[in-house]
This record gives sequence, C-alpha cells and structure tokens, in this order.
Amino acid sequence: MTAFILSIKSTKHIVHYDNQLSQPYNMTYTDLTSTGLKLLFFFNETNHESHRQIQKLEVHYEGIQNYVDSLGTARSTSHHNSAGLITIPPTQGKREWLVTSLVPNTHYTLNLTGTITTSEQAASKIYSRPATIKFSTDYDAPTYVDRPEQDRRGVIDGNNQQVYLRLHRASTKNGPIDRYYVVVQLNDHPSYQTYVPQAGHRECCYTAAVFNESELPEMFILGNGKETRDWAPFSGRVYNNSPLISTVRVKIVSWSFNRKKENLTTSSSTVQIHVASKLVQTSNTETFNSLLWIFGIMFLLFVILIIVILFSLKFNRNKRKSLTPPPESVPFDLTPKVLTMEMQMPILPPTISPASSGEPVEIRRVQQIATYPPIPIEEFSANLEHLKAADNYKFSQEYESIDPGEQFSWENSKLECNKTKNRYANVVAYDHSRVILRRIDSIMGSDYINANYLDGYRKQHAYIATQGPLPNTFADFWRMIWETNSTCIVMMTKLEERNRLKCDQYWPSRGTETYGSIQVTLTDFIELASYSIRTFTIAWAGHPEKREIRHCQFTAWPDHGILEHATSFLMFVRRVKSLHPCDATPIVVHCSAGVGRTGCFIVIDALIERLKYEKTLDIYGHVTLLRAQRNYIVQTEEQYIFIYEAMNEAIQSGQTEISARNLFTYLQRLLQPIDDSSLTDMELEFKRLANFKAQPSKFISANNPSNKFKNRLVNILPYENTRVCLSPIRGIDGSDYINASYIDGYRLKNGYIATQGPLDETVEDFWRMIWEHNVTIIVMLTKLKEMGREKCAQYWPVDRSMRYGYFIIDPLGEYHMSQYLLSEFKLTDSRDGQCRTIRHFLYTEWPEQGVPKAGEGFIDIIGQVHKTKEGFGQDGPIVVHCSAGVGRTGVFLTLSIVLERVRYEGVIDVFQTVKLLRTQRPALVQTEDQYQFCYRSALEYLSSFDNLI
Repeated sequence: MTAFILSIKSTKHIVHYDNQLSQPYNMTYTDLTSTGLKLLFFFNETNHESHRQIQKLEVHYEGIQNYVDSLGTARSTSHHNSAGLITIPPTQGKREWLVTSLVPNTHYTLNLTGTITTSEQAASKIYSRPATIKFSTDYDAPTYVDRPEQDRRGVIDGNNQQVYLRLHRASTKNGPIDRYYVVVQLNDHPSYQTYVPQAGHRECCYTAAVFNESELPEMFILGNGKETRDWAPFSGRVYNNSPLISTVRVKIVSWSFNRKKENLTTSSSTVQIHVASKLVQTSNTETFNSLLWIFGIMFLLFVILIIVILFSLKFNRNKRKSLTPPPESVPFDLTPKVLTMEMQMPILPPTISPASSGEPVEIRRVQQIATYPPIPIEEFSANLEHLKAADNYKFSQEYESIDPGEQFSWENSKLECNKTKNRYANVVAYDHSRVILRRIDSIMGSDYINANYLDGYRKQHAYIATQGPLPNTFADFWRMIWETNSTCIVMMTKLEERNRLKCDQYWPSRGTETYGSIQVTLTDFIELASYSIRTFTIAWAGHPEKREIRHCQFTAWPDHGILEHATSFLMFVRRVKSLHPCDATPIVVHCSAGVGRTGCFIVIDALIERLKYEKTLDIYGHVTLLRAQRNYIVQTEEQYIFIYEAMNEAIQSGQTEISARNLFTYLQRLLQPIDDSSLTDMELEFKRLANFKAQPSKFISANNPSNKFKNRLVNILPYENTRVCLSPIRGIDGSDYINASYIDGYRLKNGYIATQGPLDETVEDFWRMIWEHNVTIIVMLTKLKEMGREKCAQYWPVDRSMRYGYFIIDPLGEYHMSQYLLSEFKLTDSRDGQCRTIRHFLYTEWPEQGVPKAGEGFIDIIGQVHKTKEGFGQDGPIVVHCSAGVGRTGVFLTLSIVLERVRYEGVIDVFQTVKLLRTQRPALVQTEDQYQFCYRSALEYLSSFDNLI
C-alpha cells in the first residue's frame, strides 16, 4: 500500500490507497462551463474477488478563486468538494459523468478514485490510486449589481436639473468586468425589455455614459451633457449624458465576456429620479418678498378659518336636524347594496343620533376623548388586558362611546346622478372631506367619487379612503389617482370572498387598458404568501408624462372576522411604508366599502408613525378623528380590538427589520453584553418571542384521546387552524390527524409542511400525507438515533420495496453528497397504479448537540432543495422534519424565508420571521443557539455576495 494526501474542507487527511485495486484512467473533460463540466474517463474492473472490487467512485475537488470585491479589496476564497460519491453502474469501459455545483472563475484540482468500504468496519475505506485533472471554470456575470443611489445634492444649470448618483462596482468574483453602462429609462415602451446599452438613444431609453472597470467614478452627475466614448468591440459609439427634462429611472449595467467571447451582462434594479417640471432660480431678495406674501396669505386664511368655525358651531346647533332626513325617509335609491350583517355588521343610513340632541357634537367629542386619554406605551399591555377582561366588556363600552360623526352632510352622495357610483347605499362620502375631481365639460356629478381625505399622524390628507371601484367608476378612480398625484394604492380585500363580489377588477391582468382618459399598464407583479405587489405606469391619453404606481394587495385577511395574529399584517404595513416615502402624496386605501379594513390599515399605519416620536398611543382619539372624516371608519368592535392587539405587538416587537448591508453591525450589537452583564440583546430578542402563548383550545384534534399516541412529544402539537388534514377513513376516529402543520413560505402560501419524525405507528399516515398533499420533496434533519435515543422511525426503503397501507415505496437510487444524502423513491398508489417520484434529502452534518459550527453546508442544502423543486416544476409543499418538527425544522424554514426575502427586498428580519412561523406551529426555532445560528448563517450567505454587506 502507498499513501497520498487528500485535502477535503481545508483539512489534510492522509489516505492510504491500494495499488492492486482497479482505478480510473485516461481522464479528460469536455463541455466546460462556469459551473460544471463533463468528465470522460475509463474504468475496468480487473479483480475477480468480489471483496476486492470497487464499489463506488469518489470525486474530490478543491479550488481557489481570486477576485476583487465591490469595495476594491483583493480576496481569495477556497471551494471544496460538494459532488460527493458517484455510484458506479455495472457496465465497464468508457464513462461520462456530469460534475455540477462548481463556482465560476475558479482554478480547480479534481481527483477521481475508486473506493471499497470494508464490511468489518463500515467507516473504514480503501482507495484506489486517483486520476487527476486541473482546470479553470469559465467566467460568469456578477450575481448582483447595486442600483445607483441618489445623493441629496442637486445641481441646477439653467432650466436643466442634474442629479448626483453614487455608483457601485460589482465584485469580480465570477470573473473580470470589462465596462459599466449608465442606462436611463424614459418610459415603459416594450422595446425597453430588449434594449442593449450599445444601441444608443431609443424611444424607450438611452445610455448616458460608459466607463471601463477601473475608471468607474464613485459619484456621477446625471444630466450634465458630457460625452463618453465606447471602445472595441463596440465601434467607438459616443454616448451623451443628456440634460434631464422629465422623471426617469436609472440603472447600471455591468458588461463582460466569458472565455468564448460571449456577452455577460448584469443589470441593477432601477432608481427613480424625480425631475421638477420647472426650475426657477431666485435671488435672496425675491425669496424674502415671496415669503412675506406667503405668510401674509396664511395669516389671512387663518383668520377666515376661525370665523368659519365659530359660525359653523352656531349653525350646526340650530340646523343640523334639517340636514339629515329621518331613517324611514332617506331619499336613497336602494339599487346599490346596503352594507349588512352578512358583509360585516349592520349599518343604518347616516342620521343624527337621538342622543345627540342638546350640546354640539364638538363639545361631546372633547368630553369623550378626555374620558379615554392617550395611553403611555409602558402601560399599554396592562391596559389591553384590562379592556379584555370580562369578555371584552370594557372594550365594548369604549368602542360604543366613539362618536359616529353622523352630523356631517353628504349632499353630493345623495344626488341622483351619483347614487349608482356608491357601492353601498349607506356608505357615503362626507361633503367637507370628500375628494373633489375636476369637472368634465359641465357634466353633472363628474366631480364626485365615493372617497374621503383622512388625516395621518401630524399630516393632513395623508390618506384617501375609498370604496372598491365599480365598473362605472373605474375611470373616476384612475382620474383620482392622477389628479391627487397618488403613487400607492392599498387594497385590503380579495375580489371575491365567500362567493360574494367585494370589488371589481379595475386594473389590467396584462398589458395596457384604458379607463376613461387614463392608460394603465401592468409592468410588474409579484405574489407573496400574504400579499401581492403590482407595479403600474399610468399616463393621460395623448400626453407624454408617465407615472409609476405601486398596488399593494393584502390577501391574508380572512373572509370572515379578523386576523388571529397581527404579525403578517404589520409586516405588510411596513412594506407599504418602504414603497411610499413619507413626504409623498396620499396613500389610497380601499377594501369593499372603504370603512372597515381600510380604517384598520390607516389607524395602525398612523399610530406606528406616532411611535417614532411619542411615548403614548391614542387609538380612541384617532378613530374619533377619522370618524369625522368618513362614516363608519373602523366598522366593528372586533376591528377596534384588532388595532389594539396589533399596536401591542408593534410595541413588544420593536423595530427588527434591517438592511442586508447593516447585518454585520446589527449582529455585533446583539452579541455585546448589556451594561457589563452577561446578558445580551440576542438573549432578550429571543426571549421576546416567548411572549406569545397559545391556548389549549387551539389544539383540539391533537388532544383528542384517539390521537395522543400519534404525538412524539406531548408539548409539541399542531394548531387546529394550520394542521394538515388527511382524508378520514370511515369508522376510524382521528384518522384525519397527523402531527404536521402547513407553513407559509416567502412567496407561497402553504409552501411547506413542518412535521415530526414519524413514529412506527404513524409511518402509514406519513406516506398518506405525502400522497394526498402532492408532496415530492422530503427534507430530514435528524439521524434515526442521537444520544442513544430514537429520533425518527425508518420510514423509507433502502434495498427493497416497502408497503404501507395502499402505498408501495420502491428505491430508485441514492447520491452521497458531502453534507447530505439524496435518495429517490417511486411512490405508487396500488389502488389505481398511479405513481410519482419522491426525492429525500437527509442532512448528515447537524451535530447531536448544539448547532453546526458554520452555516455554509446548511445553506447549500436549502439551495439544492429549492433548485430541485424549481427544476422539476413540482407544485406541492416541501415536507421538512427533524425529530419533534420544531427546532432544526424551524431553522430550515427561517433561513429559507430570510434568504429569499433578502434576494427580493434587500432586508432581513429574523425576529419577525420566527414570530410569524410560530403563529403556524409552536416553538419553531426552539433554542437560542438555533436562533443565533439563523443570524450567523444569513451573514455567511451575504458574505458570498461582497457588495451586499
């Protein structure tokens, strides 16, 4: 025997090989790409003794990747074998094997050797002499390019506006970059999708500048009129950095070549640059004079306002009864529906409350608000519990005392020409706060839409609350968006709920639709587990100006009642906030009637803003304020309680969402001891997760006597509302139960199933679940035994078929990777012969105690699992389990969601992700070590994209 050195995972192992064993030879390669190649080799078995015959071939490779990161720092990264063992087919002679998962721009050494595992010592291997090749993978485009950042500085040159943009280099990790182009998008003409920077000026866009990799400036002035020249192989085209005359979108494009001289490009996302339509420079004297005029006018308006208010108080005392007909004689055409109990709660037509006779409503409102003053945030949780006592009795008192605001007039809603524009006859738009559209050619009622301005925190007209548009008001709705300069629409309902139409679809499903004078084009759509985001561009027909509109639709609100937990809703509110700058125009919010869920969103959004500046919350006062601007805002007591619950959660959770770039700093802070104690912010953050306690009533089926033996642990049970239900078997109580929970992914609702490791008694149920719920991928994160205790039953076949009930499982093959074992099975329903392929990932590197030292291997299996799902186009959920189905399973789910979110949004929130997961299955991410591992793994992932941290 001879010895050779084999380097695996940066550790040198002395491996003995046997010269007498058959070995691969004449190894070469072909089809080399940036991530793989095809191995060509010969192998012939020359030994006749079976115990001396090669059982498997092992591929081991090691690579070095030298590059410059996005900050200009030279780096070197090593990459090691992840292809693992290759099972040799029975045939001999010339072989081929596709090696994948290589890294671009890396110099590799690859060894191929035969192995024998001795039967006496299963962990002992004998190796044949290896065949060795060296190669370098091809270049690839950068995986990520940061979008330009607009600097606060602005330049005005005559009547042209120029903008400072901070440009970022991409890492050369995937290969050298040749040049960068700054591309300006003028509009959404379809040709934008196929535009290449070298094309010059086109209808949709133009290239403002080109720079070679070493000359890319950190700060670039867009619109300064200067020229830059391209070079070979692009024939020296000149690009003009034209002055900006309208709002545009800007991106940076990296351009490089692989070794085959094929183009490699990566585009950043775009940044929108707002350009003022007219720029005027004034002298200090002119500015001073203008300010005098402005203050003078403001003072005059203030005096007039005081007079109007005093007059209004007197007028309302004497006349308000004449403004509103009694309930039995409301002159409403009842063709529009009346919002009734079926649609939330009974609402009477707006009238004067009998209790209101006497003192003016303004005085009554002040008295009521004094009774329910703002609540200090440190007392908020205790106050909430006080209100919930005695079956919410105090809540009922508080909610019922809110002034309904019914003394205001709604004359325009009652006009005959406007009645058909109201979705519900009794949900109207108060005259004093309604959104007034521009009249069209003196058409009666053309200025009307059922919408009201609502105030936010320290901001008038922060929102527009409106009903779900009707087909005959689509044009009015889009006209309102245009005339109010709104850039964000929040939709709080599905189009249909419980087979009832709640809102008509007022946007195009694809392409462009015209509503009146407004052209609306859908440019982007992303559907997530609890909400969807659409991007529209709108334009007035025949005019060149285009505007971008974000449409955020919350889809997780239940068809009846309210959300059980506020976590997903608060995440939605924060996402809307991130898409809508605080200094922007009104957010348009609607549900069906535009009062219930709409009110919930507006109140919660405004109060979250208040938390930034004040140490009190005034839910009662803010709802009272909004009731004076639109009738029935916050429509039910249930919704009012939900606002309290949501704000309590917002206070308890704090702000834990951070930019991916700030994760390293944030993690350092979390791990620092507090005030010289041993306690860290990480420990406190994890302990805050325990504030949520589930009631025993939430585990109805799990606690059924016929199901208790099916639970591995008595304290890890599935919630009733998220449990996976099996098809019941006639005559068998509890036959629909399995200890498994549906879990939402980042994009897919019910994208995963989290379950315990099957018991011997539940293996048949497990395979029933796999079949009935269209599962094709199983992820297992435990060994069968750990620390001498059984963690999971052997529920899959190894050498021969197994049968459980109607289901037959046949082994098809297995692939040994460095971190996991991938097995393939054929699952057949013997009743009709239908079958499907199941892929089983068994992660082998989780230690029996604690967590892995590094997250790289765990991140790798997460990536491989999801690539497999995408590659085979499977629709069913991914089943994930460890032993109890909460600890390691929770880590897998958390990282899957966190890493996908950072790719789409560039932000990380481990705390809220785990909190949301725990509303679907208790105790997910079970220990602080596991929680910290999620943070560390996310940081490792980001470190592989140097320009993200």
